[in-house]
Amino acid sequence: MSKCFLECWGGVGAVTGANFLLEVNSKKYLVDCGLLQGVQSADATNAEKFDYDVETIEALFITHAHIDHIGKIPKLVKDGFKGIIYSTPETKELSKLMLEDTARITEEHARIAGVEPLYTLSDAGRALTRWQTVSYHSPKEFGDFSVELYDAGHILGSSMYKFTFPSGKSILFTGDLGNTSPILHETEEVSGLTYVLMDSVYGDRNHESPAERDRKFAALVEDVIEHKRTLIIPIFSLERTQVILFDIKKLFESKALKSIPVFLDSPLAIRVTEAYERLMHQSFEFPKLTETVQARDSKEIILVPGPKIILAGSGMSTAGRILHHEEQYLPDENATILFVGYQAPGTLGRQIVEGAKKVSIHDTEVPVRAKVVSIDGFSAHKDSDHLVEFVSHTKDTLRQVFVTMGEPKSSIYLAQRLHDELDVNAIVPERGKRYELDL
Repeated sequence: MSKCFLECWGGVGAVTGANFLLEVNSKKYLVDCGLLQGVQSADATNAEKFDYDVETIEALFITHAHIDHIGKIPKLVKDGFKGIIYSTPETKELSKLMLEDTARITEEHARIAGVEPLYTLSDAGRALTRWQTVSYHSPKEFGDFSVELYDAGHILGSSMYKFTFPSGKSILFTGDLGNTSPILHETEEVSGLTYVLMDSVYGDRNHESPAERDRKFAALVEDVIEHKRTLIIPIFSLERTQVILFDIKKLFESKALKSIPVFLDSPLAIRVTEAYERLMHQSFEFPKLTETVQARDSKEIILVPGPKIILAGSGMSTAGRILHHEEQYLPDENATILFVGYQAPGTLGRQIVEGAKKVSIHDTEVPVRAKVVSIDGFSAHKDSDHLVEFVSHTKDTLRQVFVTMGEPKSSIYLAQRLHDELDVNAIVPERGKRYELDL
């Protein structure tokens, strides 16, 4: 029997910052190394020294390319990590775009503040030289265990990692489990597991069905066209942008609604969309779609009369070009702002969703008179019912489920559901606590 321990150093007590350490016969491995996002203490916490000796880490396994799962990798390398990084080929390619963008932003903010950056573009480049790719269902041996990747259905290239030991027992790290998407495969079922470490972003609530989601979105765009509104969508560059573009294209090409100007106002989202088109052999372009790379083009969008749709980053309204558009359009009663994903506590997006009448943008008090809409069905995360369903496929062999990557109320609620409905031993782990695994 292998001597195994699990420690959770991120992704506990919060949705973001995923960072899990698996120790097997005194050798240490990491699953994900992400930035904490959306909380006031994020910058200070991200800059802290790692809670383990990074030079002792044998390998790092990456579930997918969102920054809250990869964003601290360059710091890990900067601080002395000399192991190999593993992911799917798609995750490696998307991570390159995401990390380079984050490094540029980090360096610029540090320059303005006159402080040392968390890491540099050079650090991001060095991290990419340590990266190797593994395909789904191609088990890789590591001496004490084998690792097999399964499709998580969350974003392009997203993976679950199944660690299987000579005893036949196993632990699955799910990363983020995906919601039904029009452009991705469904999450694969995995059975015969001994332990599962899973996400719980929506552990306490459910989404609309895909059909209801599409109906709501079509009705919203129809309203925008009929009343010559401006529709602003704070967008996540990776996955959510591509899904929204796909749905708009489908609406326009089906002639269900007449075409109106659509602006993709995010240089990163434009680059990611190009990568999706290349990797998926699929086009997201359609007539009247304008990609605004330059800042001056972004500022000229306001000159285009409604109806129009603006997709701009960031998805939680914490930075980027969306702030300029929100400053312009939140006071406008004939504008609509649509949120299509999780809004972390303390973010501007969360304030607006929760009904704030005034918000602060660029140190200016901005009244909120625009129509505010959320469509949770666009989330790339499974909801509560589907998280329970995922675990149900392996409940007969499960010894324990570690419920992570959620706000405390969501994680606790999901753990209780798993216990009550599936008779599964489910816990919300404590940060840094050492859990011994029977593997």
